[in-house]
Amino acid sequence: DGKIYDAYVIYPKSRTNEANFVEYFVYQIMPDILENKCGYKLCIYGRDIYPGEDTASAIENRMQKSRRLIILLTPQLANCKEHAYDQHIALYNALIQNDIKVILLEMEAIGTYEKLQESLQFIIKQQGTVKWKEQHTVHPQSPNSKFWKQVRYHMPLKPKSS
Repeated sequence: DGKIYDAYVIYPKSRTNEANFVEYFVYQIMPDILENKCGYKLCIYGRDIYPGEDTASAIENRMQKSRRLIILLTPQLANCKEHAYDQHIALYNALIQNDIKVILLEMEAIGTYEKLQESLQFIIKQQGTVKWKEQHTVHPQSPNSKFWKQVRYHMPLKPKSS
């Protein structure tokens, strides 16, 4: 299908220098489970888009080469007034062009979804979210936890290893 990545990961970037759990999850836990243990290939901004690249075209290019979009939902994302460029492009591709499936990971309880952009609210109504619950943090590295099984259910079928 010409795709390089199984999923492009969108997460709220922290404005502060302190590493938060979401970034730890994106850069450590997700690659460990989905790439190392399950054999998927992720595209993560900050890891797979290189300094010096034109960010806007690099983001669009990587999304076009991805089979899924994984969007991490956090209260930080809900309260953010300006939405990241990658989120705009992702939602446009998912809703208008209808050419990519979205997986929404609810990292913390957001409560009502009213503060989220309408396009995200629409996707939540259509398919719901996969919720990260506190008990997952006991064994976040287990690919057999309910959370990771739900994520893998939404991921593309794994290619047969040769």
